[in-house]
Amino acid sequence: MKTPARLQVLIDEGLIDSVLRQLKSGKEAEVFVVRCGDETRAAKVYKAATHRSFRQAVDYTENRKVKNTRQARAMAKGTRYGREQQEAAWQSAEVDALFRLAAAGVRVPKPFHFFEGVLLMELVADADGHAAPRLTDVPYTPEAARAHHALLLREVVRMLCAGVVHGDLSEFNILLAQDGPVVIDLPQAVDAAGNNHAAAMLERDVANLRHYFGRFAPELLATDYGREIWALFEKGLLTPDSALSGQFKQSLKPVNLGDVLAVIDDARDEEAARQLRMSTPR
Repeated sequence: MKTPARLQVLIDEGLIDSVLRQLKSGKEAEVFVVRCGDETRAAKVYKAATHRSFRQAVDYTENRKVKNTRQARAMAKGTRYGREQQEAAWQSAEVDALFRLAAAGVRVPKPFHFFEGVLLMELVADADGHAAPRLTDVPYTPEAARAHHALLLREVVRMLCAGVVHGDLSEFNILLAQDGPVVIDLPQAVDAAGNNHAAAMLERDVANLRHYFGRFAPELLATDYGREIWALFEKGLLTPDSALSGQFKQSLKPVNLGDVLAVIDDARDEEAARQLRMSTPR
């Protein structure tokens, strides 16, 4: 096949030797199968993020770090430079998450390089060495559904213990490799402690797994692992080996209004201080 221009740069830099074929093309990126010496790997070529809505971008990018106040102002104003920086931050979020999660032992593709908007990573393969199928493309017995659901819950917990919430986990972005499920597609991954939407995203990720595998093992539909996992995380009690019951009982204790108002006041003071720092000439 004709080598795409974005991948020719990697060939020129010696990061890949050849492009074998296109694996998939989606709204966010195109993925190609490439050769690197004796290994076959995947190269993810990112597209512009014009398809994402502003609301989604705000939810996912809340509290993401930027290099300086100029970038922050440009991103807030939506200038051309700001959009370029926002796209760069969106791409690097997946790269950062992959390296972070791989180091924590999470089942994600091993990342190798990120160069000129192209992510070079492990090709997740099936037993025959071919590109692994998505969960949604494979039929399941009730026993297999329970086993995969349990394994993926452990991966969600391991991710959260590493401080990361996937944010868009479903049967469409999990591959079934020879040795079990592998989580992919992490550009929308959020910092668990720094994003106000993290709890809702975690619960939605877990609910997506429950609803999908519950089609094959209906008893899973009665579980509530999402809120149970987040409650343990909030209390500082969550570990990769935490025992989970799938049950969650909402606390009915009255809210201390004074404590809530104190937190709000602290947040206002912190925001005022941040605005002052941004407006102060450097």
